[in-house]
Amino acid sequence: MKKGIFTGTFDPYTIGHHDIAQRALTIFDELVIAVVGDNVHKSAMSPVGERVAAIQRIYSQEPRITVKPYDGLAVDFARQEQACAIVKGIRSVKDFEYEREMGDINRSLTGIETVLFLATPSLAHISSSMVRELQHFGRDVSAYLPEKS
Repeated sequence: MKKGIFTGTFDPYTIGHHDIAQRALTIFDELVIAVVGDNVHKSAMSPVGERVAAIQRIYSQEPRITVKPYDGLAVDFARQEQACAIVKGIRSVKDFEYEREMGDINRSLTGIETVLFLATPSLAHISSSMVRELQHFGRDVSAYLPEKS
């Protein structure tokens, strides 16, 4: 069984994330959606328990997906979960450069590969930070969020 681990802050979990998860299931038998509990780059996050619960509701009918919180390095969590690869989505050249560097480091530390999924073009403009900003200004963001099961 091949297990992938899809890591992120997912604050919030968008239709772009959902698209990547669905596509990852075409390659992996199991997918762990690993929700970052502590992130050195993003301090103002919703509580990890809330983010985990929201994503679990989306996949309540999908037995191949589990949702778990984690702290520390993603590659250490991937090893703990016995995943063969880390799944990441990329929307731009900037995302690619960052994820390529992280993938190189992770592979050198543990041998765990990183699998990059190119964003579906119609979803490439969607980001969690954009959704949070729209929410802040009272806009309806339901079009950017997956439906709950």
